[in-house]
Amino acid sequence: MDDQGSSQPLVSVIIASYNHQNYIEESILSVLQQSYKNIELTVVDDGSTDDSVELIQALADEHGFEFKSQANSGLSATLNKVLAKARGQYFVPFGSDDIMMPDRIQKQVAYMEANPYLGLCGGNILRMDAKGETLKKQKNSPGAELDFQDVFLDNKPGLPAPTLFFRKSVLDEVGGFDPTIRLEDLYIQLSIARKGYKLGFLSDILSYYRVHPKNTYKDLRFMHDNVLETYARFSDDPSYDVVKKRFLNSLLLKAASTDKKYGWQVLKEIPFKAFNLKTIRGIIKLISP
Repeated sequence: MDDQGSSQPLVSVIIASYNHQNYIEESILSVLQQSYKNIELTVVDDGSTDDSVELIQALADEHGFEFKSQANSGLSATLNKVLAKARGQYFVPFGSDDIMMPDRIQKQVAYMEANPYLGLCGGNILRMDAKGETLKKQKNSPGAELDFQDVFLDNKPGLPAPTLFFRKSVLDEVGGFDPTIRLEDLYIQLSIARKGYKLGFLSDILSYYRVHPKNTYKDLRFMHDNVLETYARFSDDPSYDVVKKRFLNSLLLKAASTDKKYGWQVLKEIPFKAFNLKTIRGIIKLISP
């Protein structure tokens, strides 16, 4: 797919695969079948214990993309390795269980080329289940530009991970991804916005996001630890205490519906002066049989 003689900017796409043998082929093919052709694709298997390696190797032999297999290193460390060698003007990390729309890269290249002040961009997603069936309830966001406070205070929807499209020079400027933070998408958006770059949100649907039992956002303890660690990196911002309390109240409401024991733990972290309607609703759910 990499056309060295093309006048179009080169886009480096990285798929980090981990135990997604049922989904990885669709993910890879969705990149290979993009309408935009000046792409260098790298697939890295990060210590899968299923049959992913054999499947990916067969696809690499057939289609000629770069494939590496390594001991489990974590997503951020893997992204940084590929970022260091990527030749593209743009850098796109993509989930091994998600699917790109055929014109996704073409749309995002055009958008970034027309708006050189943007550090990265994203767009809307369609949620699908483990079998690839589109879920009935969908919520799309209009086009917008976000700054640091928009993302930090959650004033506007952040960019969905399956649609992130980075200007590589900006990623290099902020030092890439932080291997100590496992929730890489929130941290990197905040880091780039903190540098003064705007984030662009296209109204277009750019990717399918696969919803299944192992999605990270469903692990409330993981989200608790990593979101709070991310916010703590920006604790010098005057909004930090407000942001932390908002998150804990939202987490309480979710935990009260799925894990009451953990919900009581979260409640203890919320100061009484930070109680709001979500806190009350969470408490009611916690004490309800």
